[in-house]
Amino acid sequence: MATASSQEASADSSLPSPPCGGLRDLLKFLIPSGLGILLFLIPVTHNGQPTIIVGVIGNHLISWLDSWIPVFVVGMMLISAAVSLLVRITDIAMIRDSKLLSSLFFTSDFWLAVRFIGASIGLLVLFQAGPAWLYADDTGGLVLNELLKILVVFFLLAGLLLPLLLDFGLVEMLGSLMHKALRPIYTVPGFAAVDIIASLLGDGTVGTLITSRQYEKGYYTGREAAVIATGFSVVSITFSIVVLSFVGLEHMFLWYYSTVMIACLIAAAILPRIRPLSRIPDSYYVEADQGTSREPTTLKAGYSNALTKARTAPGILSLLKNGVHSALDIWIVFLPVIMTIATLGLVIAEHTTIFHTLASPLAYVLELFRLPEADKAAPAILLGFADMFLPATLAKGIESELTRFVIAALSITQLIYMSEVGVLILRSKIPLGFLHLLQIFLLRTIITLPIIILSGHIYFSM
Repeated sequence: MATASSQEASADSSLPSPPCGGLRDLLKFLIPSGLGILLFLIPVTHNGQPTIIVGVIGNHLISWLDSWIPVFVVGMMLISAAVSLLVRITDIAMIRDSKLLSSLFFTSDFWLAVRFIGASIGLLVLFQAGPAWLYADDTGGLVLNELLKILVVFFLLAGLLLPLLLDFGLVEMLGSLMHKALRPIYTVPGFAAVDIIASLLGDGTVGTLITSRQYEKGYYTGREAAVIATGFSVVSITFSIVVLSFVGLEHMFLWYYSTVMIACLIAAAILPRIRPLSRIPDSYYVEADQGTSREPTTLKAGYSNALTKARTAPGILSLLKNGVHSALDIWIVFLPVIMTIATLGLVIAEHTTIFHTLASPLAYVLELFRLPEADKAAPAILLGFADMFLPATLAKGIESELTRFVIAALSITQLIYMSEVGVLILRSKIPLGFLHLLQIFLLRTIITLPIIILSGHIYFSM
């Protein structure tokens, strides 16, 4: 019988040697990957807040185009609805024969209706017409003028710049370095390191986009992609600070973010081992290049694969074309969906008692954990499924700092919110449906809530 060391030696000998491309291949790997790391993975301080360079660029664009972005968003939603209806009633060869245009405008009856609802709400909010509760600053106005303003810019930047991280060999190299840590604990390959870092320092939606793209390229199985998208697409440090500041607890940031990270890491280790994630097949996307699915397990293999990837990477014009296509996909498909879900969620939360009624049993559970103002906290916990900022809006009016801390931290660890990440996952090829996302949201709440409450009790008892 061969020893473990001889087996490892045999495995190493079967790996491909580093490709012979000389300095050109090495520079093609190092320069774009280095730019990607600089833009997405290196934290910087801007206006006293930690962020990344893409975040700084995006915020400047938002400032320059502030008054025009809502008009652009409504225009995109109108195009989405009108052209989708047009292709239903007449045959347009240019759209039918284009892979990009057909994917944008051919949709089901349900999503066609959602596109019309989103466009209609957008028009009413833009022109401040219709019922005031629809276009108010805490409902539709918040979605159009704050949420979508941010998303439309950052999705464009992600489409144009993410290939620097994904298409020039960095993923292959990180996969070889991280697989020993990520595989046994979280059941995902080392490739996931890019997704995780981009989420933490950039935004959860960026991490979700990376995961979706990598799944379609064959880096992950369906189960692995589902685990990463629902376990590691964590809300950014910047937004976590925004949430904490909104509830008036900025002085607790270190304790707060440490609590969030510990709770997320524990949940990420548990969830892949239970339903529904454990039942998702470990099979690759049917259209993926199966050659990329093999994870490099040594530095030599990672280096070899990285140079091969860099050598075959697309040129600048192809990257720009693909980036614009990615941005159009987000703008045409997601903007009306987010406009609809987020606005209706806010209207229900602000102007009805539905969430209070649904959450009444949860209030008794929170009382068992000795959480003050449990009746006010319970609806905020459920609201996280609609949008990550909704819990904070309710928590702001709660007097207890402990309860505000718990809601603010939980809204980050719940991670599955339908206004952004949920819609991205449903639109992607990742094998997760709406009921899966609802189950995972509830499971994340059950797992992380006791951890957060315990941490809060410890902090406020010191």
